[in-house]
Parts: sequence; C-alpha cells; structure tokens
Amino acid sequence: MSSTSFSTLRYETEGRIATITLHRPERLNAIDEHMPGEIEAAVECAATDDDVHVIVLQGAGRAFCAGYDLQRFAEAAGPNPGVQAMPWEPMVDFGFMYRFTRHYMSLWRCAKPTIAKVHGYAVAGGSDIALCCDLVVMAQNAKIGYPPARVWGCPTTAMWTYRVGPVHAKRMLLTGDLIDGHEALRIGLVNETAPADRLDEATQRLARRIAAVPRSQLAMHKLVVNQVCDAMGMANTQVLATLFDGMARHNPPGLAFKARAERVGFRQAVAERDGGEPIPQHPDELADD
Repeated sequence: MSSTSFSTLRYETEGRIATITLHRPERLNAIDEHMPGEIEAAVECAATDDDVHVIVLQGAGRAFCAGYDLQRFAEAAGPNPGVQAMPWEPMVDFGFMYRFTRHYMSLWRCAKPTIAKVHGYAVAGGSDIALCCDLVVMAQNAKIGYPPARVWGCPTTAMWTYRVGPVHAKRMLLTGDLIDGHEALRIGLVNETAPADRLDEATQRLARRIAAVPRSQLAMHKLVVNQVCDAMGMANTQVLATLFDGMARHNPPGLAFKARAERVGFRQAVAERDGGEPIPQHPDELADD
C-alpha cells in the first residue's frame, strides 16, 4: 500500500484501486478553499499511476460530505471568497467558483473510472462531488440532495439532469429535498445501495470487478459515454450554472440568508430555509430576534 499526504483528504493505493478519503471529519468533510484543488491533485496522482485502474472516493467519519463549510462562508460576518461586498463583481465570483467546478469534474474527465461511496450525507456541494463520479454506491440510510437550491445556491456541476433527466432533476432542485438511498436508486441517481454496515463490501466488490479490466478498455468506454454528455451541452450548462450560483449568493434572497446566518448561526438559518415556511426574499424581511 502506498499513500500521499494532503491537508483536506487522504490518498492511498492498494493493488489496482486508489482511494481518496475526504478528511475533515470534525466538519463532516465540509468543503473549504483547499479541498476542491486537492481532489483534482489526488485524481491526477491516480491518473498517472499505471498500477491504478479505478478510483474510490469516500468520506471520513460520519458523512461523505456536508457541502460547503457554512461556518466559513455564511456564518462568519462580512465578505469572504464566496460572498463579496455589494455591488458584487460577477466575473470575480465566476472565476473563483468555476475553478471548483473544474476541480470536481476531474473525477468525470479522468480516464480511469471513479466510484463515490456515500454514507451519512452527500448534500449541497457534497452532492456535486459525488455526482461527478462515474458510479455511486450509497448506503440505504444515507441522504443526498441540494438544499441550497431553495436559496443561496445552484449546483455548479449541473449533474442532476444528466443523471436522472429533467423530471426528477426539477423535483430535486425545485424543492431542495433530500432523498435516501432507496429513492436515489429508484430514480436512477445511484448505481447500487447497501445497508450501511455493508457499504464497504459493496463498494469494494464493484471496484475489484472494474479493476480487473485493462486500463485501455476502461478509458475507451468511459470516453464514449462522456462524449454523449458533452454533445448534450454539459460544458455550456456548467458555465450557466456556475454563473447562477454566484447570483444566488448575491441576490436579495441570498443576502437575506447570509445576514440570517450571521445573526443566528448557519445551523439555525439552514433549518429555517429547509423547514417549508416562506423564505425571506430581501434582508428587510428578516424578523428581529
């Protein structure tokens, strides 16, 4: 077994399988400014290792990934790399977020197959990461979805429609709901589910099956499928989605959410956003408390 050190993840190989482990367990592997680039760097390690045939991406601790670190990007007072002072400059935000989109898409573009092993939560930006993998194996009791679709976000990788088609993609993005592994399998979002205590076994079984195939065969078939998505306009869709993500963080509802998170903490702000009551459309609508 070999390993390489990063600050937000762990990378190791065993035989023909490389494993990338998101490793901020104290924050449920929430995404900071460093993690997206380190994901691409780890993917590149596997891509250039002739012994590796398949990559498994997983999360340490209680979750796969809980999305962007809202303690850093929402709760902390004032501007930050994801929220500019107004008036905001859209192309500065686009440059920042589109780099992240490209980093995540290294999982998709890499010639070697990638498998996301999802347990606990893969939400918001965490679902972006998982859905950039070629295959997803999910614990039956895990949750996946994009709650910031309700306010303060748009999934920059735009993978939902390519995964499940417009009918289910609209349901997920217009509600921001989370679904469990059973529902994710039913709508075709993931490839396989397993009880939580058998998730490792199920993922390794699939990884070993793929790892037995010659690298060139894997690369050819992955490229053919990816070309179909490219022909459907994936790259253009991701540009639009990344621009919209910046708008969602800087429009009046987004600014209201940021102000609320600063006032009451991101956990309470998220609970209010996702609770089903009308969401404030302007900072002036925030209740005093």
